[in-house]
Amino acid sequence: MLEPMLPAARRHVFVYGTLRRGDVRDINQLKPVPAFVAMATVQGVLYDLGSYPGMLLGGEGRVTGEVYAISAELERQLDSIEEVWPQPTGEYNKREVVVQLCRDGVTPEALETQGLSCLLYEINPARTRTCPVISSGDWRDSRPLHPGGDRAAVP
Repeated sequence: MLEPMLPAARRHVFVYGTLRRGDVRDINQLKPVPAFVAMATVQGVLYDLGSYPGMLLGGEGRVTGEVYAISAELERQLDSIEEVWPQPTGEYNKREVVVQLCRDGVTPEALETQGLSCLLYEINPARTRTCPVISSGDWRDSRPLHPGGDRAAVP
């Protein structure tokens, strides 16, 4: 008797910058389309690198982002976008960390939260030396909105 085919394993990714919904590299515009899971935060420091942010893990702050379930195919596309594959540039390092999911707009500090293991792309610390910190930990707070609701790209 044949075993039923199981769906391909899906991983999760935490996006905190231009890959967020409505931003210039909106992950939802990629194929196969990911499945939104929840807003989330992770312990870290967010830096403004001009037209995109970079995050360093650790520290006392929290970085806000979105969690998506992704396929292996989409993970490979993200690796290419973040330049960790096929030719790593050294700008980002791919990490797997536990993020704290937010439910219904409530922050993790306000309730017992659920952790979820996610991929994320951490900036090389050397790239942040002269960059300002985004003190709120939310890339959206540092970008103006276009009339259509999309985040403005910084030239």
